[in-house]
Amino acid sequence: MEKREIIPASEFCIYHSISWSFIAGLQEAGLVEVDTVENQHYLYVDQLKTIESLVRMHTELEINIEGIEAIAHLLQRVEDMQHEMQRLKQRLGLYEDDI
Repeated sequence: MEKREIIPASEFCIYHSISWSFIAGLQEAGLVEVDTVENQHYLYVDQLKTIESLVRMHTELEINIEGIEAIAHLLQRVEDMQHEMQRLKQRLGLYEDDI
């Protein structure tokens, strides 16, 4: 099993001046993963970029967790569609080479 790097959630919250309840809300919405070890919460380093963008939506744009959840869902759909378009372009390229 691969071991993922973690950081204490409390440090992240202090650094970004946010409350733990915001991170807990993101976790409840399924937007971030939080690991708990001996009553201490930890965030995965590979998710920090995503979490920081969600924090910016909340603090700078004053978007609540429900809004962030909707935006994250739409962004994921856009990303999925971009991947699908790239895949289709590659498949189309195979046929164009034959012409």
